Amino acid sequence: MTDSSNRSEGRLRASVGRVSASWREVWSLIRSHGPSQVQFWFIALILGSAAGIAAIGFRAGVETLQAALYGTDDVAMLHSFAASLPWYWLLCLPVIGGLTVGLLLDRFTEDARVRSVAEVIEGAALREGRVERKRGLISALASMITLSTGGSTGREGPVVHLASVLATYVSSWIRADGITGRDLLGCAVAAAVSASFNAPIAGALFALEVVLRHFAVHAFAPIAIASVAGTVLGRLVWGDVTEFTLPDKNALAFYVELPAFVLLGLLCGLVAVALMRSIFWADDLANAVQARLSLPRWLRPMATGLILGMIAIFFPHIIGVGYETTSAALQGSLAFDLAVIFVVIKVAAVAITMAGRMGGGIFSPSLMIGALTGLAFGTVATAIAPEFSGEGTLYALAGMAAVAAAVLGAPISTTLIVFELTGDWQTGLAVMVAVSLASAVASRLVQRSFFLTQLARRGVHLAAGPQAWLLGTIRVETVMRATGAPRAAPEDACREMIAEGVFVQSGATLEQAMPLFETVQRPFVPVVRFGPEDEAPELWGALFQVDALRAVNRALTRMAAEEHS
Repeated sequence: MTDSSNRSEGRLRASVGRVSASWREVWSLIRSHGPSQVQFWFIALILGSAAGIAAIGFRAGVETLQAALYGTDDVAMLHSFAASLPWYWLLCLPVIGGLTVGLLLDRFTEDARVRSVAEVIEGAALREGRVERKRGLISALASMITLSTGGSTGREGPVVHLASVLATYVSSWIRADGITGRDLLGCAVAAAVSASFNAPIAGALFALEVVLRHFAVHAFAPIAIASVAGTVLGRLVWGDVTEFTLPDKNALAFYVELPAFVLLGLLCGLVAVALMRSIFWADDLANAVQARLSLPRWLRPMATGLILGMIAIFFPHIIGVGYETTSAALQGSLAFDLAVIFVVIKVAAVAITMAGRMGGGIFSPSLMIGALTGLAFGTVATAIAPEFSGEGTLYALAGMAAVAAAVLGAPISTTLIVFELTGDWQTGLAVMVAVSLASAVASRLVQRSFFLTQLARRGVHLAAGPQAWLLGTIRVETVMRATGAPRAAPEDACREMIAEGVFVQSGATLEQAMPLFETVQRPFVPVVRFGPEDEAPELWGALFQVDALRAVNRALTRMAAEEHS
């Protein structure tokens, strides 16, 4: 009996050892050569599940904190409940939240700024699918506090960045190259959006259209797998229900009504631009005030919370993501004047929250503002021509999609996510007309989307395409010919140019170096390294224009191959 037990134990240990050795071999191959297609799909499934859990956890955290802080069991009716609370609680809660956010960001970030979708897009384009990890986690916590204490933003921005942090960890573990890193980023984003909004189709397309900004065939399968994983987890927790409920009758009365949706699309495009520019204007104003008064960084969110609290005393509808008010607009239960007032107040509240560096996303506010805009327009349109008009709530649905699409710069995924949020697929013509016109108008007045305009304001220009930003990803030292190398530039000529002040530093990129060729009219530019302050710059090599152009061409070729693979 003992010998038999020993033999069984030995066989078990041998089996465990073989499995462990096989796993180590597979892991070593993945880290050294990258995952195979089947392995990558498996990784996408795991990452999608993790991102889905993160999104569910973030939403549950916000709702739990809201319920505790506002004293309600039904956060879906938070606005109505908040109206019955004492005014001093509505005033103090955002101040406390703002102070907490300010201290967090001041302590753990170098610029006291919350990371969101714009940084994810930047990571996909310029950082091989990586985002900041520590600051990303702090940003998610700050956004959770903001949404729970009266901030007027949405949850999709922090959820997308939180999922991207998980993708970054995985990319680092397997030493993923740029293509694999971007695909992992897309998987995480798709799963997070799908789990958060119960929208698997839109989640996958959002990752491709907004974050990766291309529709590569090779990326679709793993992103779809991750999106489905996130959706399944979300439905297990929240149920298979749509976010909004629409009236039973919600269809076009006749095709002659379509021109009204053309006008609605134009109006929604202008409203979207007003929302985006209000945020940027408020941010510039807050920067100027902070600099003028020499205010500490942690005080800015706190002061913002005070302003939001004063608004919430009279308009509790600005609190949080605003789904109760959005649902009321889609149900047609708001009067024209209230819809217009709520649009103005919500735009102001969102601009104040974001300018105050409190964190959160822009998607949910744009849904609310769009639904209110559509309802107000529909009230007028159906009153002018009732014999040719369908339900006024259809305008709210189309307006919701149109403003959100224009803000995100994502007409395809936004149209689909609105359909999935509402479960209404019968109104496609009206929604598509409004979305296309709103997107066309807004893209002419901003740099294609809110996120790309955010990046452009920081000097990161991605809207013009890879030919504009790829130069900034190629470092001079990777392209230059070192001193003493074959076909190196003559040292005497290089030193003469350095004496004239014509050179480029070794840490520079081609974006900084290429304009010099137009200025000096030489085939090369010296590359130098700086030592201590009292030492002259050290000649390290030379950048030849032909080498730089070849490097750019190779980068463009790789980018095109990735996008069309």
